Amino acid sequence: MSRKIQGSRLFTKNKTRGQRLRAWLYGLLVVIGILYSYIFLWPVVPSSPNVADFPVYKVKIKPLSGLASIAGQLQGQGVSTPSIVFQISARVLFLGSKLKPGTYLLPTRASLGTILLQIARGDRVKESIAIVPGMTIWQLRQLVDAHPSLLHQTKGMSAKEILQKLNLNYPGLEGIFMPDTYIFDPDEADIEIYRRASQAMQKQLSQAWSQKEANSPLKTPYELLILASIIEKETGRSSDRGMVAAVFTNRLKIGMMLQTDPTVIYGIGPKFDGNLRKADLRKDSAYNTYMRKGLPPTPIAMPSKDSIGAAIHPTQSNVLFFVAKGDGNSHFSQGLSEHEAAVNRYQRKSSQTSH
Repeated sequence: MSRKIQGSRLFTKNKTRGQRLRAWLYGLLVVIGILYSYIFLWPVVPSSPNVADFPVYKVKIKPLSGLASIAGQLQGQGVSTPSIVFQISARVLFLGSKLKPGTYLLPTRASLGTILLQIARGDRVKESIAIVPGMTIWQLRQLVDAHPSLLHQTKGMSAKEILQKLNLNYPGLEGIFMPDTYIFDPDEADIEIYRRASQAMQKQLSQAWSQKEANSPLKTPYELLILASIIEKETGRSSDRGMVAAVFTNRLKIGMMLQTDPTVIYGIGPKFDGNLRKADLRKDSAYNTYMRKGLPPTPIAMPSKDSIGAAIHPTQSNVLFFVAKGDGNSHFSQGLSEHEAAVNRYQRKSSQTSH
């Protein structure tokens, strides 16, 4: 009889444990269901009324921010979810350490889970700035200084101060930034754009210089950069780039003046009004290649990769002169008499200067 009682008690005890376990599991599933619904199905309506009617709103997360800081930043920028709930949800989804800084466009009625996954993916707003071949340093600095999404640390800095920050040893900033489109996160420091562009140019110059021909008149990579900048400004059509490079390379070899308008124009500076006068050609300066032999002291623009390539590998030709035809092409000549005939032919009704 006692065995039956003990067995009955054991059965009842096991049954009670099983019921409790099932009840606990059921409760857990209910909690998970509610949490899942809250995280992924319940829309997070922005707390700011001025953005609630728009399809997206912008928030920014600072670099090196912890989860609590991110939650606070987002709440301060319109995310209506309480900070503690945001943190718990991020940890439940194992995203607490994966949230990335940057600027995000969040859908106005997105769920908390959608927001967390977007930030964990780093699906951020991207900005860009384009350095165009032939751009001068004062044009580039104006462009960078005016970009609304950059953190302007270099505005007002001297060229020397920027070079020090970039750890570069050049006479100036002209020509040392590689033309390209640079993508960045909003509020990135402008010095980083300069750094990336200068590193890209250093890499390109290094690659080109390693291919320098033995008979090249260029003595340093910086001279290569200077010549490439002149080719960039003198090339009306890319197909002429190699021949333009040949003209200036041949002149350097024989000690002939380069006699190129763009260097004179660069010497005049930003005040140049678009009209190059004979008086300008007769006014001596370090950039007047009608009066001084050899290369000017610095580049005169940001040269493209193609212009650098042409400077290091000019077309094999004995040409010494060229003149614009007026259709974007140029006529190249080996001798002065042929050149003068080409000038009369193509520029009889033009005021353009020949070379």
